[in-house]
Amino acid sequence: MDRPTLIVALGLLLAALGFSTCAYAGNTTALPDLGGTRTLNTEQESLARDAVCTNCHDDEDNPALLTIQQSRHGMKADARAPSCQSCHGNSERHVKNPEGSSTRPSPEVVFGTKTKTKNASTGHVQSKACLGCHQAGKRGHWNGSQHQAQDLSCSSCHKAHAPTDAILSKATQSKVCESCHLEQRAQMLKSSHMPVREGKMGCVDCHNPHGSVGPKLLAGATVTEVCYTCHADKRGPFLFEHAPVRENCSNCHNPHGSNNPGMLASKGPFLCLSCHQFGGHPNLPRYNRVSSLTGQGCVNCHNRVHGSNHPSGSKFTR
Repeated sequence: MDRPTLIVALGLLLAALGFSTCAYAGNTTALPDLGGTRTLNTEQESLARDAVCTNCHDDEDNPALLTIQQSRHGMKADARAPSCQSCHGNSERHVKNPEGSSTRPSPEVVFGTKTKTKNASTGHVQSKACLGCHQAGKRGHWNGSQHQAQDLSCSSCHKAHAPTDAILSKATQSKVCESCHLEQRAQMLKSSHMPVREGKMGCVDCHNPHGSVGPKLLAGATVTEVCYTCHADKRGPFLFEHAPVRENCSNCHNPHGSNNPGMLASKGPFLCLSCHQFGGHPNLPRYNRVSSLTGQGCVNCHNRVHGSNHPSGSKFTR
């Protein structure tokens, strides 16, 4: 490449870099607002809007509000961080108090409440404020989901102002879910259970609380699909498949917990006999009372209950 051509190429490169820098400096971030999409040009503008709120709200608030500055929502260096009005609405009556009442009117959107209005429930309005930013990914099935149908809002489980959100940590996540799902809490307190109490897994490892295409807000389309994500050795394919296994793991197991080994729904022999009733079989309780009481009778011989690849394994013995 000759010198004139090289100079022209460098000039074009510098011009392109200057254009991209100017475009970045003038970049705007659209933040959700209940009255329409509002644009913040700089983080200084966002801070200026928050200053309207911090004129009154301070560290003595109960519950604490300014702790949001310690959370992801309060990271003003991040252009995506919302302002107070982005979530709570413009709330001009709350700010100006035109009636001069001793108690200011509430902001347009108050999280943590659950009342019905003429046009929509508060749960719907609150979730709309959150979904303005958090709409993609696992939250795509929120509308029409079981939690949404029960008028739950995002603040029913999440604490946006808290430095750490309990629902986002496996160690504390189950406590939030168990506040409503008491039956599942009782099951997970049984001797054989998923390692949820130990903090090794959380409810969202199996469920998507924001909505799902499967039943029971499962993270997959079926129960077996979810179970196979961890128990891949039970997936197969097998030459001889056990029909209940292929159909639904919960046919034999209680996924939240049981007092039987392996989280079985009942003692082993009795569980098998709910489908297999062969007169005179040596494993029937009247013939083998000891093995039935210990719950190990059937699997002493049929130890491949999830499936077998052995040519003679149609009875799941190998």
